[in-house]
Amino acid sequence: MFIDSHCHLSFPELQSRLPEILAEMAVAQVEQAICICTTMEEFPLVRSLAHQYPQLWATVGVHPDNEDVHEPSVEELVAGAADPKVVAIGETGLDYYRLNGRSIEADMEWQRERFRTHIRAARQAAKPMVIHTRSSAADTLRLLDEEGGEQAGGVFHCFAESVEVALAAVERGYYVSFSGILTFKSAQDLRDVAAALPLERLLIETDSPYLAPVPYRGRTNSPAYVPHVGAALAAVKGISIAELAAQTSANCRRLFGLN
Repeated sequence: MFIDSHCHLSFPELQSRLPEILAEMAVAQVEQAICICTTMEEFPLVRSLAHQYPQLWATVGVHPDNEDVHEPSVEELVAGAADPKVVAIGETGLDYYRLNGRSIEADMEWQRERFRTHIRAARQAAKPMVIHTRSSAADTLRLLDEEGGEQAGGVFHCFAESVEVALAAVERGYYVSFSGILTFKSAQDLRDVAAALPLERLLIETDSPYLAPVPYRGRTNSPAYVPHVGAALAAVKGISIAELAAQTSANCRRLFGLN
């Protein structure tokens, strides 16, 4: 019924209790989940989880925040994406939130170059991208345009930007995914963004182990909690939870080629 389009089951707090999490997913009618890669060092584990469990899928890429990790080439990313259980390139993108005194122009070019590499790999591999953008929307969109990112497509995950950014993503053929933030009392602006977007371009996710939705806020998140995100989005769109689940799952299968 539901698909969690973005989770981190390879992270220690979730991997250590994976059988329990998978059982909870089944009870919650969460049929599939995409395990997101954040470093090339992590990729073998993410890929192995996808091969071990038929309901799990994987991505390959390096999160924009990660420093002092192996920097992938286009060829490495394309090779990883050739695995049939690897459905996307990423998590990639830009994150200027924690500059720590650094200049965006002078000191963050390494992030932009990494993002360009991922875009080029996605185009070559013909796989969509999982895009992270935080305090960097203008540059994210600019680089997508400069590198032909529309040819690859993908999703702006854990969306928390403005309606203008969301519409710009949709205009470029991208999907927009909402996380547990949508359930927070303080997130009315984000619910207004969700209300403005076409249902056929929306996904739901947990980003677990982070951002657990209400009523689990403050706890370790799990893919089993994605129905709570779905319920919040259904309320925003004025449709039933069953309709929301069916549409977002169909969207996710279409984007990532899930079977």
